[in-house]
Amino acid sequence: MTIYYILSILIAVSAVFAYINTRFIKLPFVIGLFFLSTLVSLVVLTSRYWLVAPYEELKDFIEQTHISEFILKILLGFLLFAGGMHTNWFKLKKQIRRITFFALVGVILSTFIVAGLFYYTCLAFHVEIPFMFCLLFGSLISPTDPIAVLGILKKAGVPEHIETTIVGESLFNDGIGVVLFIALLNTIDSGTGFSFGSFGLLFLQEAVGGVLYGLGLGLLLHYLLQSVDHYETEVLLTLAFVMAGYSIANYLHLSGPLAMVVMGLLVGNYKQERAMSDITQQYVNKFWELIDIVLNGILFIIVALLLAVINFEAKFIIIGIISIFIVLFARIIVVNLPRTIMPKSLRFTWKETKMLIWGGLRGGLSLALVLSLPDNNARTIMLVATYICVLFSIIVQGLTIGRLARQ
Repeated sequence: MTIYYILSILIAVSAVFAYINTRFIKLPFVIGLFFLSTLVSLVVLTSRYWLVAPYEELKDFIEQTHISEFILKILLGFLLFAGGMHTNWFKLKKQIRRITFFALVGVILSTFIVAGLFYYTCLAFHVEIPFMFCLLFGSLISPTDPIAVLGILKKAGVPEHIETTIVGESLFNDGIGVVLFIALLNTIDSGTGFSFGSFGLLFLQEAVGGVLYGLGLGLLLHYLLQSVDHYETEVLLTLAFVMAGYSIANYLHLSGPLAMVVMGLLVGNYKQERAMSDITQQYVNKFWELIDIVLNGILFIIVALLLAVINFEAKFIIIGIISIFIVLFARIIVVNLPRTIMPKSLRFTWKETKMLIWGGLRGGLSLALVLSLPDNNARTIMLVATYICVLFSIIVQGLTIGRLARQ
């Protein structure tokens, strides 16, 4: 099956889901698509018992198409650039201390908390997973997902400063989480054992290099946009910079996600009125809004199909359910820590704390990361746990965050 036919099917199904949700269900776009995708997932899951041959073909197809690479190396760059471009930097700057703490310290701390609790949970069920793989699980499930967060919070009625904090955190800790995941995975692949020195250097190369690279790309794109006044050319320039820039970042072993966030923030906020005319701004913004919607739809259809490659054993499901509470516990620690160690500079009310905890949603990125792991027993358990955590996060937390905000 060619790429064209695959994309045709994905877009057609996502369009049907979007119509059903908008016309009948009327849930927030992201939640509606994920809800309908979950129903498809249940059909896929049960088809292994009554449509054995088609199910096996679907499973083989999904495993051979390298879906995780498609999400990580293509979709993610577009989605993060669009998210960064539509984020107000001036509002973000007011919450920069909170965002920096959650995106850097919070992700690292949560990774170790989740890893430790997940390791002993698996041992309690007589499932042995190397601790380094538990750290990988912590790094992929700890970052809040901008793909999930951006679409849900806008409809939830969350106070502006809390929404800005969660959105800003999700944009940056997504990049930090990917960097941490890659550094840990490279350490495992090297077979030399964990070294803080080599790990730290790789982390700095990916994270700091990605930010500086994104800053350079953003300034260059700003200059090019400012030098012409032709909206078709300017839209094409933004598209080219995202596609080429993200690919080059991956080739240079720099963080493409962080680079796209920084470039998006620059294009959307830095002297935009000088770089683009009013007409161009409208076209560029609408173009990237449309890209964001289309790719979100594709992403959640892909997530639904991922169920075909998951082995749902009873004890794996139980470990996955326990993982929900592990992830929430780590989130509680991360959000409450600033109240203890920096109460003056990072002050939260109790209501804000609850919204920050419950608004930390996980999404398709976590599934893409776990799918990129080598095929072994640890990957199977982590895939089940990740899917269950994402399902709970988007459906339960996503549907109730608005009610929590109104209390």
